[in-house]
Amino acid sequence: NEEKENRAAELIIANKELAFQNEEKEKRAEELSIANRELKNAEDDIRKLNDELEQKVIERTAQLESVNKELESFSYSVSHDLRAPIRAINGYTKILKEDYADTFDTDGVKILQSIISNSKKMGELIDDLLAFSKLGRKQVTVSEIQMTDLVKMVTEEFVFEDDENIPEFEMGILPNAKGDKSLIKQVWINLISNAIKYSRNKRQTKVEIGAYTKDNLIVYYVKDYGAGFDMQYYDKLFGVFQRLHSQEEFEGTGIGLAIVQKIVQRHNGTVWAESKVDEGSCFYFSLLA
Repeated sequence: NEEKENRAAELIIANKELAFQNEEKEKRAEELSIANRELKNAEDDIRKLNDELEQKVIERTAQLESVNKELESFSYSVSHDLRAPIRAINGYTKILKEDYADTFDTDGVKILQSIISNSKKMGELIDDLLAFSKLGRKQVTVSEIQMTDLVKMVTEEFVFEDDENIPEFEMGILPNAKGDKSLIKQVWINLISNAIKYSRNKRQTKVEIGAYTKDNLIVYYVKDYGAGFDMQYYDKLFGVFQRLHSQEEFEGTGIGLAIVQKIVQRHNGTVWAESKVDEGSCFYFSLLA
């Protein structure tokens, strides 16, 4: 009897423990259910935020594209409309120089020459601005570019005076790449002409042109040993009308590198540079292989 009573007591305790465990399981199940609901609500909130963010990105992108198109249209209109008065100024100053130059004193001749020089610079600036604004409109026609042939063509098109510091071109292997041939030619023209221009005060002008591969990209470069620039002003380098040297030191409109960057970006590539003052610069740009 005593054994039966002990067994019964153990069963009662076991039943109580089982009941307690069941209660705990129910509590845990309820807590888990609440946690799942909260997680689902959080996921719904995140999904909603992502949808809102995507919509905002789409809207901002559309706004940015619209603003860029407006800026391109404005630049095109301004540069196009400015051509007529510049042509008029050039025409009148030509008449003054040819027909009335002998009526001017020394100061008058200097002033006339200054007008001619500045109107020429303005004409070049307008032409470059027009070229820059047209880049956003031009359709990119992609084909395989025979890069070595293209760069040889560019270097052979440069014309130098007899007394000029004629550059020495050192060209490495240039793998072919995919791109718009006419646009990439303009990139080479701008980079090589810059290398020549900023090296003209050196005893000997040397321009190195080469390439290397990185992942599925080809990185091309143009290196000179000329004036170079201070890297602390790097952020200004590819901006429109931005110049790191004075007009007196080196002529130019300040649009050439902006054109380079825009062309390379339209090819989904990147352009960058390295430089040291008085030691030269190296400009790089990447294209798809």
